[in-house]
Amino acid sequence: MATAQNVTRADRIFRELEFDIVSGKLAMGTKLGEETLAAQFGVSRGPLREALRRLEGGGLVVRLPHLGVRVVQLSTEDLAEIYEIREVLEGLAARLAAERMSEDDLQGLRSLLDEHLALASHEGRIYPQAFGDEDIHYRIAMGAGSYLLKRLLCGDLYSLIRLCRYRTTGPDQVPAYRDHIRIIDAICDRDGEMAEILMRRHIITARRRLISGQSEKKSPEATQIPTLLRDLREMVSTLKSDDIG
Repeated sequence: MATAQNVTRADRIFRELEFDIVSGKLAMGTKLGEETLAAQFGVSRGPLREALRRLEGGGLVVRLPHLGVRVVQLSTEDLAEIYEIREVLEGLAARLAAERMSEDDLQGLRSLLDEHLALASHEGRIYPQAFGDEDIHYRIAMGAGSYLLKRLLCGDLYSLIRLCRYRTTGPDQVPAYRDHIRIIDAICDRDGEMAEILMRRHIITARRRLISGQSEKKSPEATQIPTLLRDLREMVSTLKSDDIG
């Protein structure tokens, strides 16, 4: 049974490895040897294995027969499919957030956007670096008031979503920030239909940027689809707005 100390160490290792994978510091297909990582982090195998299990659950690593644990290897088509899933789920989340968020939560959402705009203006930081509650997309998903959306967008899919967003982040963030302003305006106006339309457009634009940016790059030779992504395909293809409450 894991101790509190092991959980804390596992959390730290998970967070560091997740960022390295999401940001591209650890390239797709990189082998994650337990002995090397245990020495790197100065921990025993217990907390390290817990962190790797969490990364596997989030779709960032895979266990391959005779090859061990490796960073997941996804083609441009796989990444584009994640955007298609995001379009459906996050569009619905924006609509539900407009209907269900409290006035205090709406004010918090506006304040978070103001903080991001200030950071972008003075420090050149960009919003995809935000994590968890400091992430606008995460905050909107939480505000939808749906257990299933929260589980998917803030849990199971969150690491893969961040991985995709890092790959569509460019030097010009003005259009993305403009999208966020319009989405949050619609949510705060309680216009769920418009919030959903704007969120879908925002994600579609990012998907097109991904495809355009990768068009001349070679996709990985062997795609390793995370079980999570496979399981979501059928669900999203038949997802209806009233299925989630």
